[in-house]
Amino acid sequence: LLVCSLSALGMFGRSVDLHFFYNLTPTGLLCVTCTDMAVLAGKLGETCYSKYGGVSIGTTCCHEMALRIILHSLDLRANCYQRYIVPLLSVSVDFYIRVFVRVFSGRSKVKASASKQGLVYNCVGCGSFHIQRLGKMVSDGKNFNHKAACGPPVGPSCEHCHQHHQLAGPMWAAPLHDLGFVQRVLSAVESNPGRFQTNQRIQGILSMVMEELPDVPLYYTLDKLSKTIHSNSPSLLQFRSALLHAGYQVSLSHACKNAIKTDAPSSVLWDIMRCWEQLNPVKRERLSESSPAAHILSVEPKLQASFTVRADANPKSRKQKLRRFQMNPEPFWGPKSRAKAGGGISSCLQEKRKLHQNKRKVCAEGNDGSHLKNFPCKRFRQGDCTLGDKCCYSHETQKE
Repeated sequence: LLVCSLSALGMFGRSVDLHFFYNLTPTGLLCVTCTDMAVLAGKLGETCYSKYGGVSIGTTCCHEMALRIILHSLDLRANCYQRYIVPLLSVSVDFYIRVFVRVFSGRSKVKASASKQGLVYNCVGCGSFHIQRLGKMVSDGKNFNHKAACGPPVGPSCEHCHQHHQLAGPMWAAPLHDLGFVQRVLSAVESNPGRFQTNQRIQGILSMVMEELPDVPLYYTLDKLSKTIHSNSPSLLQFRSALLHAGYQVSLSHACKNAIKTDAPSSVLWDIMRCWEQLNPVKRERLSESSPAAHILSVEPKLQASFTVRADANPKSRKQKLRRFQMNPEPFWGPKSRAKAGGGISSCLQEKRKLHQNKRKVCAEGNDGSHLKNFPCKRFRQGDCTLGDKCCYSHETQKE
């Protein structure tokens, strides 16, 4: 077993070829880390295609799409040498993505690679997406025949909001993880909790990976669904319960905190949002007739959603309050105040916040607000201040 670890940026394909696929070892474990997230998860589709062989679009599920573009690129490189990959673990954490794949040799398995790749039709209005496989496998009882897939899965415009689609990919459309491998790693981490300093986070991420739906590519986000129809957002448990009541599977995603990964079609998701809007009405008179929200809300829901919270709507990792996502190491952690123009260091954000907090209100600590007489009254200038001498601001006119 050959283990090869790469940290690829820019020269991804060439690095993989030189370090691994030229090697004559029949099987191996390939570990790839990519920090080029501005290209893989951004809107630079032409740059992403030139480096990784897939077009990226800046959608809400861009981090999982970045994982799948990398896996597609690895599998495409492996196929050139009559090899194929089997992903063991693929994670998107912090500012990078990391994949662990096994590489095997076999011409018959290589032929099935086309059926594992797919294109993404993403609506620019409501964010609904559809996966178009590049190939399909048909069984005749004894063998599998490999044929081209039929498509496209969408019409000229989106069926929900009548907007056009963007095309992304090709990307890996098969499962991202080997759940048996992930379970063995998770058991090893739990059996020796003091081995790694990041033990809690490793346990949290692997637990979320075990809960993800393996055969459902990409995900929706709850805030994006609510933003599309301009309504307030249901709670995560309410929306998950509505999908479970409707008979569909649903899970979270390690790549996004408020992700909704489900096997329900997009029409069911929008029916649930229509039912939620009936309980929490939006001001439809303010919606443009051509907006996605107006088109979606103009249709009556075919599904009557139930938002009663179910016991199985809350995943196990969330109940146990595992450290699933990275937390700031200290309060107010992050970029600090910029330097002053004349040199020196400006005051910190916390000091500024205390200085400007309630600056126009009378404090209860003995301050009578007399210092506010130095500021002119804006309402007095406009002629509508009714407080007279009781006003805490100055009513003196400026001398010309």
